[in-house]
Amino acid sequence: MSNVAPTPPSADAPRRASNAGRYLFLLILGLVLGVIATVMVMRAINARKDHFPEALMHVQQWHMAQLKADMEQNRCNATDVLPHLQALRLSANDLEAAFPDLRDDERFKNAASQMRAAADRAIASPPLTCPGVGDALQSIGRACKACHQDFRN
Repeated sequence: MSNVAPTPPSADAPRRASNAGRYLFLLILGLVLGVIATVMVMRAINARKDHFPEALMHVQQWHMAQLKADMEQNRCNATDVLPHLQALRLSANDLEAAFPDLRDDERFKNAASQMRAAADRAIASPPLTCPGVGDALQSIGRACKACHQDFRN
């Protein structure tokens, strides 16, 4: 046995590198690749989704909002109101096509028919005053609400 004490490492001697930097780099790389893969999967799932029903509802909602804005701004002439009512009626023709899984449901057929009937009434005698526009909005809104109460998620 030797009585020689171990010598402390000198400042000139090379130090053994720690693996912590490598582990940190791999962790960050894994997180970045995980985020990229998640975004790619989410986009692929979204691309397979049918956007037509949602888009149809957005278009109808936009036209209803335009009618409401016209009413609030006291712009209730037939030339201001009629294009939105016609667009609502035209888009109501696509309700069954937009929701093919509900096409055979009697409640859905009835709600879609009520929506078309409310739009037809508003177009047949276009509201020429703001209270008339309000009544047309309420009538169409009731038809929308009846369907949404039964079928909206």
